[in-house]
Amino acid sequence: MVKDLFERIQTNKGPLGKWASQAEGYFVFPKLEGELGPRMKFQGKDILNWSLNDYLGLANHPEVRKADTDAAIEYGAAYPMGARMMSGHTKYHEQLEQELAAFVMKESAYLLNFGYQGIMSTIDALVTRNDVIVYDVDAHACIIDGVRLHSGKRFTYRHNDVESMEKNLQRATKIAEETGGGILFITEGVFGMRGQQGKLKEVAALKKKYNFRLLVDDAHGFGTLGKTGAGAGEEQGVQDEIDVYFSTFAKSMANIGAFVAADKEVIDYLKYNLRSQMFAKALPMIQTIGSLKRLELLRQSSEIKDKLWVNVNALQNGLKEKGFNIGDTNTCITPVYLEGSIPEAMVMVNDLRENYGIFLSIVVYPVIPKGIILLRMIPTASHTLADIDETLSAFEAIREKLINGTYRQIAEQTKVDLDA
Repeated sequence: MVKDLFERIQTNKGPLGKWASQAEGYFVFPKLEGELGPRMKFQGKDILNWSLNDYLGLANHPEVRKADTDAAIEYGAAYPMGARMMSGHTKYHEQLEQELAAFVMKESAYLLNFGYQGIMSTIDALVTRNDVIVYDVDAHACIIDGVRLHSGKRFTYRHNDVESMEKNLQRATKIAEETGGGILFITEGVFGMRGQQGKLKEVAALKKKYNFRLLVDDAHGFGTLGKTGAGAGEEQGVQDEIDVYFSTFAKSMANIGAFVAADKEVIDYLKYNLRSQMFAKALPMIQTIGSLKRLELLRQSSEIKDKLWVNVNALQNGLKEKGFNIGDTNTCITPVYLEGSIPEAMVMVNDLRENYGIFLSIVVYPVIPKGIILLRMIPTASHTLADIDETLSAFEAIREKLINGTYRQIAEQTKVDLDA
């Protein structure tokens, strides 16, 4: 007997979906209103927002807003129509690619419509069934999904563990010698949950012993790290060792889109083999011209990145001085680790939002181990030192309530499943 395909959906909502009735609209899928920035509204109340990836505050920069508006007036939302290969190619797409390549110190670049879709398709295009992929076990979901498309062998190494990297490169080398294929090594410039930089310098050193190509997803490093903002590779002095550099516009560029940069021969290959772009409408002119203005500001306005890091250092140092565990982040991403259950985390975040006016992202099991609550903050250039002081005071208050059992008592009174 063939089961109804939807039977599983009806009985198993998934590890996060099972919380939908309690979480949706508040903890997940919240509706933030008002102009993008540190001060917005949530359910009619003013909140201090630490959950925007607008690192450099470009979303509401007057020059950016004008560029976006002018492009919309001149071209509308549809232009250009068609895929780049057929009818959607413009001089502005070419210009943006040339400027991006120069900015990240690569020979050539290619625009992508979306980061998630783009990295998946890039991985798919770079390997055949004879090739082997080696990647970090903590890689972002888009990388994992890209690797799933691969019909050949793949190995994960322990997060940022050089010994594990080498062990798996040895395994990959043995298989590649048998299949006649090559090895693609994938890591991230910045790991978005914990805020650690990928060990790009150590990976680059392994290229002297093993024959592999290195793909780096630098979504959170682009614009925030390195002397010029070219990312984690520049920060660690190994940008030249990155064979394929990838980043999205959804963070520092405050836009939609992405790009991949490499030697011209590699980019020329991807242009004719990257299925997510070959068979998709070109990036609209609003995003293309808007990104040219954003990139111009990245190149010319170093004080924006300097302001970002003033805020990052003030927030992270303040948290450490007050005894909070922020792990070993060495980027803008600021995680705060606390011990507690999912119900306690729900009560805590509700308290933060309703009584302290602080809005931030909460991360719990299965994304991180059971018994841990991760409060993830994204400081931006738009925040102020006063915002940071306000947040530090709120954090001291909620920590005390977590320790003294206040949040657990509230969770018990609301009859939330404490064993989940």
